[in-house]
Parts: sequence; C-alpha cells; structure tokens
Amino acid sequence: MTVTALVGTQWGDEGKGKITDVLAAQADVVVRYQGGNNAGHTVVVGERTYKLHLIPSGILSPGTTCIIGNGVVVDPQVLCGEMESLRSAGISTANLYISERAHVIMPYHRVLDELEEAHRAVKIGTTARGIGPAYVDKYLRIGIRMLDLTNPQRLARLLEQALAFKNPLLQKVYGHPGFSKEELLGEYLEYGRILAPQITDTSLLLQKARQQGRKILLEGAQGTLLDIDHGTYPFVTSSNPTAGGAAPGAGLGPNQIDEVIGVVKAYTTRVGEGPFPTELTDATGDLIRERGREYGTTTGRPRRCGWFDAVMVRYAARVNGLTGLALTLLDVLDVLEEVKVCVAYDYRGQRLEHFPTDLDVLTDCRPIYATLPGWQRATGAARSREELPSKAQEYLDFIAEQVGCPIQIVSVGPRRDQTIFL
Repeated sequence: MTVTALVGTQWGDEGKGKITDVLAAQADVVVRYQGGNNAGHTVVVGERTYKLHLIPSGILSPGTTCIIGNGVVVDPQVLCGEMESLRSAGISTANLYISERAHVIMPYHRVLDELEEAHRAVKIGTTARGIGPAYVDKYLRIGIRMLDLTNPQRLARLLEQALAFKNPLLQKVYGHPGFSKEELLGEYLEYGRILAPQITDTSLLLQKARQQGRKILLEGAQGTLLDIDHGTYPFVTSSNPTAGGAAPGAGLGPNQIDEVIGVVKAYTTRVGEGPFPTELTDATGDLIRERGREYGTTTGRPRRCGWFDAVMVRYAARVNGLTGLALTLLDVLDVLEEVKVCVAYDYRGQRLEHFPTDLDVLTDCRPIYATLPGWQRATGAARSREELPSKAQEYLDFIAEQVGCPIQIVSVGPRRDQTIFL
C-alpha cells in the first residue's frame, strides 16, 4: 500500500492532469485535496480531450474511486455541470465522493471576487471564481459546508448569518444589490438533493482504503509558487497546493504519505501578474506558447512562457520534500537549436542560488543561464529513455542534477501512451 502526493512545482499548469490520469491506472483512489474550480486539468484519452476543474482526473479510469477532499472549496453549480458533461460522454461518476466538510462557493463569493479585484491598485490576476472569498468565510467561521446543503433548517440559518455580513458590504461599499436568502436557499437545497448520495465522510473512506491496502493518489491543483505560504505572495492562490497541504486537505495523517512526486514542465509558464525571471517576450516565447498550447484551461488566457528555472524547482523540491519528478511537455522543445536552464540569479552583482522570498529582490533578479544544445528531433514516439535523442537525455540529466531530484516520469505528448517511466 502506498499513498502518493502529486504536486505542481512551478506556477501551476505543469500537466498534473495528465500525470494524475496516467498514475490513476495504477491507483485505487484519487483525491483532490485543495483549491477549487480555478484550476483546470486537461486530459487526452484516445481522440477525446477532457477538461476537468473540480473532479479528480482519476474519474477517467474505470473502477477508480475519486474523492473531492475537505480542503477543496466546491461550486455545486460547476460540479453538477461537470458531472453531467462526463455522463453525457459515457463516463460514470458513480465512484465520485465529496467530503461533507468541504466548503461551498456561493454566488456572493464570485461577485466579491470580481469586485475586489476591480478595486485593487495592484491586480492579483484572480480567476473570479469565488475561491478566495470562500476560503475567507471558512476562516471567518461563517462558511457553508457540503453537509449543510442537505439540511434545510441549518442552511437557512447559515445563509441568514452569512448575508448579514455580505449584503451590507456589497451594497454600501460596492453598490451591488446583494442577495436574498430565499433565492439562494431554493437553489442550493436543489444542489444538495442532487449531490446527497455522494456527500460523505471521505476521511473515513480513506482510512478504510488504507486498511485494505489500496493505492491512494493525492492530487493537488495549482503549483508551489502559488501556495499561500510558500508562493510569490501576494500573487498566490488561497490554499496550500504544496505537499504540506495534502494530508489535512484529504483527511489523512502526514505520516501516511509515502512519496511526493513533483510535476514540472520542461520550461516555465505563468498566468497573471508577478515577477518571472526567465520570461521570454520574444519569438522563442511565442513559439513555446503555440507549440505547448499554453492557454488557460479555466480562463483561456495566454500563459507567459520562459526557460526552465532550476532555482525555482530546487526551492519546490525543498518545501515539498520531493522524492521524484514527473517532467512534462518535453516535446514542445523539439524544434529548438538550443535550450537554456536558469541555474542561479544575478541580483545586483550577487549570485543567488536559492529562491528569494522578497518579491522586490525577485523582480530585480536576472537569470544566469546554462545553454545546452537542442536535439531537433521529434520525441513524441519515444517510449523509453533510450529512444530519446541523446541531447534530450542530457537535458533531463542536467535538470535532475540542478534540482537535486531524480526524474521518474517523462511526458512527450498529451496522450496516455506518450509517457516514459524511468
């Protein structure tokens, strides 16, 4: 029996959806442990492409139990739509379970997310899905949880309590009309009715799975550099995508996690605002964006692209306790004459080999690159390390050496079979 945590090591969008889908074939249970529908995982199965936002990517593996953990904030409207979309594609959601402790995103969360972003002097780049405001209410102790959607009296009481906070704020600060308890009560009781068979104590499910010796995969959303504690604050998400968030977000003890695999792109991307030392604003950056289809699964926004940043991933290896790496999108670099890896930063003449906390420092950092020859051969058909071009193998070895963590998986395309296990 093993429990594996799968985390992003950059600013998200590393390809966790595909790696989760591939590993789910070997897992019995897949758990999403944090975030909300601000995340988007794209999975290609045969000729079909699935875009998942809340449901774990393991749903595409028949017989795999999928859990939305207590650390996730759930928009029931989005979840119901996603379930219906999967069912219409012939994918069963019978093995999907939702933690009764997971907090609910309400319409006022989405509105506040948008209004607050519009009023910021410095934009965060939020997806406006209500994730941050839902987590705020969780810590204000005025949140609504999934189990509350199945109890009409309690939901009415909790809505009244929440709206006593939200309506004055919306009306007096933002000029929004606010929300009525009656309108929200009817809509969310209906979501409760639809989802009731799948709302349960998922921590107990996980305990039973462990006792039965089943393999469990914990799936994070976003990436290390978006972690509320360890990311490039304030340009971060509202939860802990790092491995430290996996145990409490799923309902396990931390000593029950056996390995931590970090998903990393063969280059670097970022969505939204904030410093990005290796960003390419030239034709090479545009080429990487188009070859990598670097547009947000959730927002459709073009992603900023740049060279691989070993300083950043070295930091991610440290704060996550990585035991291995899964490197994705190697094939995107196939056409380049040379590839670069940032091995350190130059900060006003000082060499930095560790990722700085101070964003003013990071903004002034200039990448110190090692330049490697490109392989200029297609890698998409490779199914073993030996089938990769020698220069591509050298690139992988250099990254592993710089990060200080072995590469266990290499993805050379979007399909399941375009995966090499080392």
